Amino acid sequence: MKLYHGTNREFDKIDLLKSKPNKDFGRGFYLSADYEQALSMAQVKVEQLETGTPTVLVYEIGDDAWDNLHVLRFESYSEEWAKFILLNRNNPTHLPAHKYDVVIGPIANDRVGVQLWKYENCSIDLPILVRNLQYMKGVTIQYFFGTERAIKLLRRI
Repeated sequence: MKLYHGTNREFDKIDLLKSKPNKDFGRGFYLSADYEQALSMAQVKVEQLETGTPTVLVYEIGDDAWDNLHVLRFESYSEEWAKFILLNRNNPTHLPAHKYDVVIGPIANDRVGVQLWKYENCSIDLPILVRNLQYMKGVTIQYFFGTERAIKLLRRI
């Protein structure tokens, strides 16, 4: 399987310590199975950091590699997904909030972030949050690799 990582510069080694904490699935290396999505993320990163060039790095992971990983998959927005996102985004420690090697599921983009904010501020309850998310168009899936064990299975091509 090919996966793509959008960034603002080339690099050879994946360093989990350079990953930002409190992301959707925690501190880790994020990829997409969609090249255009990765390119869009690279462009956003260049805009945010005001440096670099949109760059898409291509990785491959063997189909048999998944058997050796502890994987959590969310097929779509759900109450479980929302709770998991909030768990990671609100993690007050430097330690991971979960024990998964890989997490696969929808991205909590800016539109989703607004809904999560409404939920956290008690403007909407969890069922309404999930209902609102399910009506959004353009659900995009992300692949989170959060352990060295998982990272070692990615091969740059």
